[in-house]
Amino acid sequence: MIRSRRHPLISNVLASSILSWILWSPLNGLLQAQELSKLPYVPTPQIVVDEMLKLAKVAAGDHVIDLGSGDGRMIITAARNFKASGLGVDIDGKLVELANQQAKAAGVADRARFVEQDMFKTDVGPATVVTLYVMPDFMEKLRPKLLSELKPGARIVAHDYYMDGWYPDDRLILTVPEKVAANGTDKAYIYLWIVPAVAAGDWRMDFDFGSGKPELVVLSFNQQYQMLNAVGAVKAGPLKVDNPTLKGNEINFSVPVGSNNYRFTGRIQGDRMEGTAVASLGSKAVPWRATRLPPDKK
Repeated sequence: MIRSRRHPLISNVLASSILSWILWSPLNGLLQAQELSKLPYVPTPQIVVDEMLKLAKVAAGDHVIDLGSGDGRMIITAARNFKASGLGVDIDGKLVELANQQAKAAGVADRARFVEQDMFKTDVGPATVVTLYVMPDFMEKLRPKLLSELKPGARIVAHDYYMDGWYPDDRLILTVPEKVAANGTDKAYIYLWIVPAVAAGDWRMDFDFGSGKPELVVLSFNQQYQMLNAVGAVKAGPLKVDNPTLKGNEINFSVPVGSNNYRFTGRIQGDRMEGTAVASLGSKAVPWRATRLPPDKK
């Protein structure tokens, strides 16, 4: 049993209450969340590890960071079975030592490394995939860190616990009998989030909608994580923007104009987005480009 998570052998509700008391008790002060290392832990079943990595589409070239890596199964599996590189982070020095020994025994020590470190102080910026099996309180505390440090398109995959308000891009439910003893259920829930680019704001685009010359278009996006809604405007008035979607830095939306429906696909790179658009009447794809406008300067 290589990959592990600290998990009180009590109900989730009671565990959450105890966690809150430990972290915020006036008698103890605000403790580092990582001091929960003294709690019991249970292993993540290998089938869950495999399915987490599959759901995140881990492949050669990916760099996986496992926060709370226990004795290393997640990173070792990523390196051995998926040809990725990885870093496991844990504050239990004995587990870190064991994980490094396991990586060496598995022949992947050149791509699977483990360090003794506080997960909240770990730079996750180099990761293309972050794996988690931590209590809900930890998920909430980690969310701003993950969003600020990870690049758009990075994948976050978690076992059992999700982040409130941030709907997963995908999820999987497994039946895992060996979980019953520690968790009281044979169900394993796996959640996947893809870190979105920042689309929110007003964008200027010059585009020819069939008149023979480009016209100024302003696109306005509201955003909550990967969920978008949008409106547009041209000199003549409002412009409808349908079905905007965002996956990492890939953006798609449709603009119906007359009898045509223009489908825009592109990528966001900072304050620029660009791609191609195709009209529903069968015209060839044409390039488009938009620039984010400064606030209040449309």
